[in-house]
Amino acid sequence: MSLHTVAKEPFIRIAKREGCTVRRSILVYFLGLLGGLLVSAVIIMLITGLNPLEVYASMLRGTLDFEAIAQGKWNKLWYALRDTALLLCIGVGLAPAFKMRFWNIGAEGQMLMGGLVSAACMINLSDLPNPLLLLIMAAASIAAGALWGFLPAVFKAKFGTNETLFTLMMNYIAIQAVELAVDIFDKKQSHSVGVINLLTEKGWMPDLLGQDYLWNLIIAAALAVCMYVYLKYTKHGYEISVVGDSVNTARYAGINVKKVIVRTMLISGAICGLAGFVEVSAISHTISKSTAGGRGFTAIIVAWLAKFNTFVMALISLLLVFLDKGAVAISSDFGLNDYISQMITGVILFFILGCEFFTGYRVIFRRKAGSAGKAPAEGENA
Repeated sequence: MSLHTVAKEPFIRIAKREGCTVRRSILVYFLGLLGGLLVSAVIIMLITGLNPLEVYASMLRGTLDFEAIAQGKWNKLWYALRDTALLLCIGVGLAPAFKMRFWNIGAEGQMLMGGLVSAACMINLSDLPNPLLLLIMAAASIAAGALWGFLPAVFKAKFGTNETLFTLMMNYIAIQAVELAVDIFDKKQSHSVGVINLLTEKGWMPDLLGQDYLWNLIIAAALAVCMYVYLKYTKHGYEISVVGDSVNTARYAGINVKKVIVRTMLISGAICGLAGFVEVSAISHTISKSTAGGRGFTAIIVAWLAKFNTFVMALISLLLVFLDKGAVAISSDFGLNDYISQMITGVILFFILGCEFFTGYRVIFRRKAGSAGKAPAEGENA
């Protein structure tokens, strides 16, 4: 018996991929989307007995109703672009904090506080000219969001507190603050503010070129471009990247880690607060505890899937909005339970999220005996 036993190579090994080309990424995500559609088709046939192609056509009509577009009605598309812009704003806000590995899941509260001060300005400063009022609302929302991001950052930098728990608790405080403010603003004691300045439209974002939501797209696009440049080409962006990779390396390089944490969270919170301003001034024109609508948590998916690339975030945001609108259309067209339609979109999203594994890692199968000295074929590594 040999004194040296050779360990048997496992049949499957997983190794980190040293970079994934754009072509491979597109292929992986396309296959993931196709797989999600196929599995969803099986679920549709088993549970509902409907033709999957008809269901998918209904999903498409949730955003792109070609019959309505042929008649000059672009409402569904504009609503989808409006929601995409808002989700993109929050995703852009999360990008610098997440790249720094500061798990800021307080975007929900930061957006609520931004929306709250915007609503307060609309109610109490309605005598001001509308352009001036909008500027004050935007500045106040940015400040409120920045403050809501500043507090957990300071405690993290000074005392090493857990930012996830801290920001979650701040979300609950923001919800209760909005509830309290609604009761104060509401003169009829109906526990609802209603549409603010409905007759005068003071504090409402004006239309641009005849479109109500064009400003939303411009703001979101400007934020995406600025954040891309900030993270990729500035000294601050470099410091964020270094701190995210290794705090010890950052300290060794002479970077003030505490300062970077606080500064980055101020920026993240400010952008999420601005998203609250966009929601109140340009979309709902009111404030309630449901103003954020869970978008702060959905934006986490946007930021991670895009790997903090703000241009890719725009595509991910559009996809998520498309799936959400599609779920609503399915429920309406076929009378399905909301849970079934959401399950279908959830399966598709699950497959897309799973693509993250195949772009970051490769699966290596054991080579046959006698081929140890040969280079692995292209098809052997997935």
